[in-house]
Amino acid sequence: MKSYFAILKERRITVTFLLGFASALPLVLSSSTLQMWYTASGVSLKEIGFVGLAGLPYTLKFLWAPVMDRWVPPFLGRRRGWILICQFLLCLAISSMVLFTPDAYPKTLFLIACFVAFFSASQDIAIDAYAADVLRPEERALGGAVRVDGGRIALLISGGLVLVMADHLGWKVAYLSMAGLMSIGMIATFIGPNPPTVSTPTRLWDCTVLPFLEFLKRPQSLWILLLIVFYKFGDAFGGTLCQTFIMREIGMSLTEMGTLAKFSGFFGIVLGALSGAALIQRWGWFKSMFIFGILQSLSNLSYMALLWTGPNYFVTGGAFFVENFFGGMGTAAFVGLLMGLCNARFTAVQFALLSSLSAIGRVIVGPLAGWVADEYGWTAYFMASLVLSVPGLALLVLLKGDIGKMADAQAEERANNLVPAAG
Repeated sequence: MKSYFAILKERRITVTFLLGFASALPLVLSSSTLQMWYTASGVSLKEIGFVGLAGLPYTLKFLWAPVMDRWVPPFLGRRRGWILICQFLLCLAISSMVLFTPDAYPKTLFLIACFVAFFSASQDIAIDAYAADVLRPEERALGGAVRVDGGRIALLISGGLVLVMADHLGWKVAYLSMAGLMSIGMIATFIGPNPPTVSTPTRLWDCTVLPFLEFLKRPQSLWILLLIVFYKFGDAFGGTLCQTFIMREIGMSLTEMGTLAKFSGFFGIVLGALSGAALIQRWGWFKSMFIFGILQSLSNLSYMALLWTGPNYFVTGGAFFVENFFGGMGTAAFVGLLMGLCNARFTAVQFALLSSLSAIGRVIVGPLAGWVADEYGWTAYFMASLVLSVPGLALLVLLKGDIGKMADAQAEERANNLVPAAG
């Protein structure tokens, strides 16, 4: 097996990092950053919570994933061709958001945000399938880690730096800049190596129904699907209104939040994801996911310290670091696991299904989080995030043996079905 540092030098890892950046960049532009725009425009707390529903395409993307498995664009192949198409549409959609404002056109802006989420979710389908196909089994832990690094850096830019830009240059300049940064993903798409190939489905049944049946026939498949839903549920709940909490309750400005998130969060992300990959190689998937799951659940509680200190730069920076460090660990392990559970013949559809389920918590908790914070206060909100983490950890313990067997079976299936690419 290759060493940790030998794997890090592979072109597949570099491209995975850049595509992770492109995958995550649009995410918060239609969710938390958009919520900040609505917050700055004086929209009510309960209405801000409902903005999160723009992310519904992330939970439904398995419905159109068969299209991306069945039809191959006339350029760059089945995976990279679809990635490039989605990236182009994302540039257009994000740019069009600057034509409207939350105070004057709240519904129109929300609708465009839904389109951004749709194209972003579609890009995720293709990128997820590409990563699962192009990364070798021994590369998945580090591949998952660098993808988290790329994604978290993108989230810091589109959820942190963009706030500073909005505060000084306005929201229109901030969003147009984010549209321009999608070019990084386009470059990665062009330079990416060809993944190993497998025969394209020719019948409608093969790309729509068969991928779901294949997964559901596996032992304990329904319980594993529940695990995927609940593993990040508490973490998603706790992070939904963190920035609104810091801005509205603690009283920090957009610039202060953006700067602290950028610098503290950056080091937390890089150290957390790479440390997580190293620990996965030493501990294995189960032990890593269990410990990381506990730590990511506790990390959101670090923001509660601000209730006692008020607007303190050191405490806020520390909270950003802790949340990103342990969140990066948990996500790295989780992404690597999802890759390992996909059948080589149905990568796009099955990864879309699994990642859609994992996104349910992030999308549906918005209204619930807004209601809890509004009715019971911020202490109850953060404590609720801890309680909501328990079901995922319990399911992980119950399914310890089944997860390992399923991942091993799919690794053997992938080795038997994928044909190395020519270039």
